[in-house]
Amino acid sequence: MFFFKKIIAPLFSPLPLCLGILILGLSLMWFSRLRRVGKCIILAGVVLLALLSYDTATDVFLRPLEYRYPCQASDTITKLLASDVKASLRWVVVLGRGHMSDPQIPITAQISDESLVRLIEAIRLYRQVPGGKLVLSGGKGFDPASDAEVMARVASMLGVNKQDIILEKESKDTKDQARQIKKIVGGDRFVLVTSASHMPRAMALFEKQGMNPIPAPTGHLVRKPQGFDPMSFYPSSRGLHKIERAMHEYLGIAWAWLRGQI
Repeated sequence: MFFFKKIIAPLFSPLPLCLGILILGLSLMWFSRLRRVGKCIILAGVVLLALLSYDTATDVFLRPLEYRYPCQASDTITKLLASDVKASLRWVVVLGRGHMSDPQIPITAQISDESLVRLIEAIRLYRQVPGGKLVLSGGKGFDPASDAEVMARVASMLGVNKQDIILEKESKDTKDQARQIKKIVGGDRFVLVTSASHMPRAMALFEKQGMNPIPAPTGHLVRKPQGFDPMSFYPSSRGLHKIERAMHEYLGIAWAWLRGQI
């Protein structure tokens, strides 16, 4: 099932999907009787690709995911520590999002951009928790090193005490991460750091395991411009990236629901 999700599922991402439609239309153009149908399919593929390349169109799908949970402001953890959760709040958990342990490039380049943003936010929050522990979660996937191990190297480089780092390196996906992390934190409350678009699915999976995490979303792709943005008038790969993230999460939520995981 893991290989199905990692190899087959990406075929339904926006770019492969649109390219598949265009290839189908071009193939039908070879047959005189189906030439008109082929033209219509090609037109549909081009229009769909164009629409999915505009931020204004893709933000409609991504915004509900990214802004379901509020961010943890600088004083939020301080307020929590002053409340009744003080005794149990000592864990900051960050979910990995891929890496490539190529020894020819710096460690900061080996970790994916998304994992790096998550890790930096987790370190920021960890430093607000006296005596806190930083739990780094993520298995190997297709790489000989695990997400957790690569993130740990980056965290150490950024000044995190190695004694405060706990690795969870057995999980393959978010469902596994929820199960493995429960073994570490037990019934304690903890801060959960992951990408804003991934947070709704992660929260549902962790709550299904009987846990009550404090959501700390980061890495938002939908942002409100504070000035004039001329790029909003043009199609771009940024729009495709946003719709890809949205589709990935909506499909992931549907799959988890069908399998009774949430």
